[in-house]
Amino acid sequence: MTTRDRLLAVVVAVFWGGNFIALDRGLEHFPPFFFAGLRFAVLLPILFFVPRPKVKWRWLIGYGLFFGTLQFAFLFVAMRIGMPTGLASLVQQGSAPFTVALGALLLREKITGLQLLGITTAVLGMVAIGWHRSQTATLLPMLITLCGAFSWALGNLCSRKAEAPNPLHLSLWVAIVPPLPMFAASALFEGPTTGWNAVATILDSPAGTSALAGLAYTSLLATVVGSGLWTTLLSKYPASTVAPFSLLVPIVGFSTAWLILGEQPHPFELAAGAVVVIGVLLGSIRLARRTPVLEPAPA
Repeated sequence: MTTRDRLLAVVVAVFWGGNFIALDRGLEHFPPFFFAGLRFAVLLPILFFVPRPKVKWRWLIGYGLFFGTLQFAFLFVAMRIGMPTGLASLVQQGSAPFTVALGALLLREKITGLQLLGITTAVLGMVAIGWHRSQTATLLPMLITLCGAFSWALGNLCSRKAEAPNPLHLSLWVAIVPPLPMFAASALFEGPTTGWNAVATILDSPAGTSALAGLAYTSLLATVVGSGLWTTLLSKYPASTVAPFSLLVPIVGFSTAWLILGEQPHPFELAAGAVVVIGVLLGSIRLARRTPVLEPAPA
């Protein structure tokens, strides 16, 4: 991997880690289901200039349902009801061991002993965080975030089955799926006019302006630029070479949440988080070239 491409991989990790701050800002103004739909709806005009990926519709819809819809629905709700921003960036990395395990169960991918050790280590780390969270009665947001990570993993399987000739086109066309179910869920659970009122008043307060900046960041930088760079790197190098850079995401997430939001994670959670990161690393690498590795899609 060239120095330039390593730097690009770091840039992606910074974009994705900072994305959790953007989500926090957006959720201060928008209700979660509406914001999840809006994130992808603003990308729809781009599709007039991007050819539809040459994949079967069921995999495109499945990818959009699990990666684009359920993942962010769970994540946004969890953050809205109290999931700390930095911790959310860590728990979302549970998608990596989930992806490896589901690949073995559903796609008959081989799991090495090292990957099994990594999955077990990551799960133990997340259980430790869950136990600690339960002491302060905030376990529910973490469990909901884990549901988002599991949905991300299912989306990864759909992406692999799609075998898109141009992964960037697939990552953009996923935007056709989430808006309708997310706006419908928003109308049902958040009120038919709540989200649209938030749009109408977005420039009336500093919180609304900050939410607009968060929307622009998560849609353009995190999704279009971040996904574009990541899929380009994956087309040039093995997944096992690129995947470890995703481990920088929770580091950036914790750091930015501490610097910008003033979130100070408990030392026990930091230690357990390190265990999760180590487990994700072990679950994402391979020792033999023939061993397939599934690795997480962009957030």
